[in-house]
Amino acid sequence: MPDPISIIVPVFEETGNVIPMAREVAAAFAAVPNDWELVFVDDGSRDATWEKVCEAARADPRVRGVRHTRNAGQSAALWTGIQHTSRPLLATLDGDLQNDPADLPRLLKELESCDFACGWRQNRQDTFVRRLSSRLARAARSAALGAEFRDTGCALRVFRRTALAGVFGFNGLHRFLPILVAGGGFRVREVPVSHRPRVAGVSKYGVWNRLGRGLHDLMAIAWYQRRRVQPVQVEHTPAPCN
Repeated sequence: MPDPISIIVPVFEETGNVIPMAREVAAAFAAVPNDWELVFVDDGSRDATWEKVCEAARADPRVRGVRHTRNAGQSAALWTGIQHTSRPLLATLDGDLQNDPADLPRLLKELESCDFACGWRQNRQDTFVRRLSSRLARAARSAALGAEFRDTGCALRVFRRTALAGVFGFNGLHRFLPILVAGGGFRVREVPVSHRPRVAGVSKYGVWNRLGRGLHDLMAIAWYQRRRVQPVQVEHTPAPCN
């Protein structure tokens, strides 16, 4: 029997995207043998997002929601989703529907030979500013960490919960998760995925909270990666002979 999976979707003021997201995830997993659940984490929305999460949960028992009492950021919402699920496999998606849930089964298949499969967005449907800030951040990550990931900012990921060993919650986690997992000795693979234009809601990111904050976090991650205790194989004394 395949391992069950929890699909975590942080949302903040995404009223128009919750119901379509639930429907698209259900369609994507219709032919997947894994038992699945969809967990929306509402990061303190002030609009009708939570009401839409509850509506989706009433329509499909595989859907449930967790809500922050205040806005805490995407990384906090992701970490809340991880802590409030227990299934051995996890998947994540952005709540704006620019990630295509139809790509999830293909990433899930990759776990047959790796521990963490992350999307690499092809033909990004973003503004020039967002694309530019991502290029600059990638260059900075490569220089500071020696990390050659093409797109650590893609939220479309499928991974084993065991791959989170040594990972901790912090603001900025969502940007660096593949790097931290790889630094823990786990097998990480990037997989080309589609990217769609936003059709509902508005982006919550600008230049500062994408580029400036990311570069600030980068310095801390660079220090941690240098000081991180690496996995080491151990040997034990043999059992006493009778």
